[in-house]
Amino acid sequence: MKRILAAAILAATCSTPALADDALKAAVNGSQRSPENMKRDTYRHPYETLTFFGIRPDMTVVELSPGGGWYTEILAPYLRERGKLIVAGATPESKAANVARAGERFKQKLDANPGVFGKVQMGAFEPGNGVFNYAPKGGADMVLTFRNVHNWKDEGDARLKAVLKSAYDALKPGGVFGVVEHRLPAAKTQDATASSGYVHEAYVIRLAEAAGFKLAAKSDVNANPKDTADHQGGVWALPPTYGNKDVDREKYAAIGESDRMTLKFVKP
Repeated sequence: MKRILAAAILAATCSTPALADDALKAAVNGSQRSPENMKRDTYRHPYETLTFFGIRPDMTVVELSPGGGWYTEILAPYLRERGKLIVAGATPESKAANVARAGERFKQKLDANPGVFGKVQMGAFEPGNGVFNYAPKGGADMVLTFRNVHNWKDEGDARLKAVLKSAYDALKPGGVFGVVEHRLPAAKTQDATASSGYVHEAYVIRLAEAAGFKLAAKSDVNANPKDTADHQGGVWALPPTYGNKDVDREKYAAIGESDRMTLKFVKP
């Protein structure tokens, strides 16, 4: 009987990753995603990135600063049935009028497809205003941020430190903090506000560890050796923004999207 029970437990344990992978593939390839967003998969590798972070469909996951919802379109259906997704960003209830308007626009995106986004929770996250009311302390299994660290870097790093503390506080012990960010080559000088959009990998690791996280793993899944990180207008010269419009557009198209660090931290 013990052998039968042990075999059953082993079979259940071994089957979970395959089921989770199938669900994640379905979310990545699902019709709920914008066709324009799906075109970016070749550079952003959502399936490989989320698998690297160790996501499971029964997790409570926080997405910091979801922007237009590129990753939200994947995370929401993946977590809908067994987990929970909290998008931490602008909310319609913000005291800042411009932030409230942005929150209302994002809410409209969610409301437009309740079958996919109906269970997504919105949490207030305004680092510039000192607002971090997006999740109960110790309630999240995973906190994710994609290409946002440069937005939080200021002289003295107080804003970024506050963001990292909020992520640490939101996570359960053993929880994962996953970071994807534009990577500045170590030989290049980092300016105080990351005005180019690029950040040193060692800098992100240092501040995350100072906040209490432990670096668990790195991945080059989002690396791009073609990106020299010295473009006129910074990272926004590259696709999909093409900030310089038609100037050297073919060159930037050939480079593709930015070289990115992909870091997995754990809260002890």
